[in-house]
Amino acid sequence: MRHFDFAPLYRATVGFDQIADLMDRVLASDTAQAGYPPYNIEKTADDTYRISIAVAGFSDEDLSVDVKDQALVVSARKAEGEDGKTYLHRGIATRAFERRFHLADHVRVEGALHENGMLHIDLKREIPEALKPRRIEIAKPSSPVAIEKDVVDAETVN
Repeated sequence: MRHFDFAPLYRATVGFDQIADLMDRVLASDTAQAGYPPYNIEKTADDTYRISIAVAGFSDEDLSVDVKDQALVVSARKAEGEDGKTYLHRGIATRAFERRFHLADHVRVEGALHENGMLHIDLKREIPEALKPRRIEIAKPSSPVAIEKDVVDAETVN
């Protein structure tokens, strides 16, 4: 695996540390599991998103959705041989998995729905009022007489 040094990026940017962290996570993630289970990420409105994961063969009891340290963790475990069936061909993969999604700041999980072999997880971004952009009014200078009143002569102070 290639190793990239992002130290120059950290020094050259202010407030964009998340970009370098994201690059580190992408490069460090396990590529063997990258395709299972398949998923979609959809933007449903300006500040709402939906992650849809194909979980055919799993029941509600087999699935787990947790939020830990700004990460959404979806996992599934199915006990082998619990159904008592003998398969001639088994093409539907029901192997255990754990899929992690890093949540951006101020994104929270609204809920999850399992229907028709798909697990839908709804997300919403809620930016606090203190962090929303606001316009700062630029004050006009007052008359020159008012400025002269505020200036103190250095000789009178000493």
